[in-house]
Order: sequence, then C-alpha cells, then structure tokens
Amino acid sequence: MRINTNDLTLKRNYLSKYRFLIKEYEQIKDGKHPKFKLVKDFYSAHDTDARSFLKYYNRFKQSGSELDLLPAKRGPRYRTRRPDLQDEQKVLDLRKLGNSKFEIASQLKQKSDKFTPSASGVYNILRRYGQNRLESAEKEVKRKIIKERMGQLGHIDCHHLSKSVIRGENRKLYLICVLDDYSRLAWAEVMEDITALTTMFAAMRCMQMLKQEFGILFEEMIADNGPEFGPSISRNKQNHPFERMLMETGIKRRYTQAYRPQTNGKVERFWRTLKEDLIEDTDFDSLEELQDELLKYIVYYNWERPHQGINGKKPAEMANINNKK
Repeated sequence: MRINTNDLTLKRNYLSKYRFLIKEYEQIKDGKHPKFKLVKDFYSAHDTDARSFLKYYNRFKQSGSELDLLPAKRGPRYRTRRPDLQDEQKVLDLRKLGNSKFEIASQLKQKSDKFTPSASGVYNILRRYGQNRLESAEKEVKRKIIKERMGQLGHIDCHHLSKSVIRGENRKLYLICVLDDYSRLAWAEVMEDITALTTMFAAMRCMQMLKQEFGILFEEMIADNGPEFGPSISRNKQNHPFERMLMETGIKRRYTQAYRPQTNGKVERFWRTLKEDLIEDTDFDSLEELQDELLKYIVYYNWERPHQGINGKKPAEMANINNKK
C-alpha cells in the first residue's frame, strides 16, 4: 500500500491553481486580458469565490511568500477568543492558593461572574503562563489555607473486599473508612453488608473512635452518591439513616463531583495503601482474624506510618500540631 503521509501533491496543486488565477486576475486589473473585461466574469468562469480568493491574494502580496496561498489553521471562532487580562489574573490568583483546574472553574462559576471558563479553558490559561503544574510550595499553601485544623472536613467511603478474603469461604465483605482531611488520621471497620443502616452505625463507630482517640469533631463530611450514603430522591434525605445521622450531629453533608473519584481522593488513596500493605495476596482464617489485623494496621497507619501528603509526618504528629495551636 502506498504511504502518502508526506505526499506534497495537494500543496503543489494549490500553488499551481493560485499562480494561474493570480496571473489572470492581474491581467484583468491591468486591462490586458484577452477574454475577460470584468473581474466578476473571471470569478464566474473559474467557479471561484471572490472573498476567498482576495483573502489569499492579499496575504501573498503583503508577504511575498507563496506559502501564504496555502490554507492555514482557522482562527478563533465566535466567543472563543482569549479572555481579558483581568479574567486571566483571577485564574492565576486562585492557582496560587493551590487549586486545581476543576476547583478554579467551580469557584469562578459560584461567584456568578460573567467569566465562567470550563476546566479545559482554565488549563489553557495556566499553560500559557507556565502554571499548569503545581509546585510543592503551592500544594502546602493549599493544605494550610483550606484545611487549617482537624475535623474541618472528613472523608468517608466504602470498599468491596474479594469474596475469597476469608480462606475457604465465598462471602461478601466490605470495609468502611472515615478519614480526617487535615491530619490523615483514619479509622476503618469491616461490614458484613452495605445497607444504609449498617453503614450508618459503622460510620458512627469510626467517628466515635476518632473522637475518643484524637478529639476530632467533624464539621463537614464528604461522601459519594451511593445508596448507602444517601437516597436516590433528594426530598427524602431526612429518612435516610446516614443523612439523618449527619443532621442530628450537626455535620454538614458534602457530595463528591459526579464521575470524579478524585474529589474523595484522600480516602481513595487510603484504600490503595491498605490493599498494598494488608489485603493484596493475603487471605485470613476467619472474620475475627481479619478484624484483628485491620485494627493492628489502623494503629500502625495512624501512629507509625509517615505520609508524603503531609511532608513525611505521621498522622498522630499532625494531631499534636493541631492541639498546640
């Protein structure tokens, strides 16, 4: 099969056509053409659009380069031009606080500003100014500004275990984890089902352990839109166990962004760490052994394991820093 990736036939045809048309056009303008007296007859005879021809002709005359006779990339379409410098500065100011492109786009929309770019539009601005990658210092600024203390925001999620996690059994088991955003302190429990009521009681026990051990009282809790955390119909929130529990304890409910698990990324990262350290390529003799090993791991995770996301500190150390403020 012929490979025509570098075939210049189309380019040569364009140039040959325009050389001919330009020669004819200039003869008409000089009054020397043997057949046409009017330019409109020339356009009609050669089936040429006047605006298109003159656009390329004027480009060629100004530059003197035949390359300007070739089709070029289209310019920006209506309402897709570069934003004003003031609008771009708004994006850069939010970036200095460590926000991602999605967070910047969301915050600008919430301000009811006329300037409401999409996430890709924000990225284009950041890339133009060389700000499309966060530096370590900017990540630290975001952590300090948005999460200033323990309990300001909690993450909660459920995780499905393999049916073979208990040796010789084929049963469904689940994990639930509550994690503090500021300190990364976490508590997890095993659940034998994932119904709304079971999830609510397990969540309460995890929150109670974090309060008992570290004094954490959550102000907000973020969870996905799964049925264990909320009803399918928003008007029935007060009848859903988990939603009602948050209402009764004065905790504000926050929702993850649809199709974006990164919104709950810290607890998602906890699952990955737990899987690599404890669950992967392992099975247990009984449910009791699994529960016991999970408790031992939680103690290790909170008191002994350094975390890159908090500059190599241990979650328990973050709790001490928080209590000294």
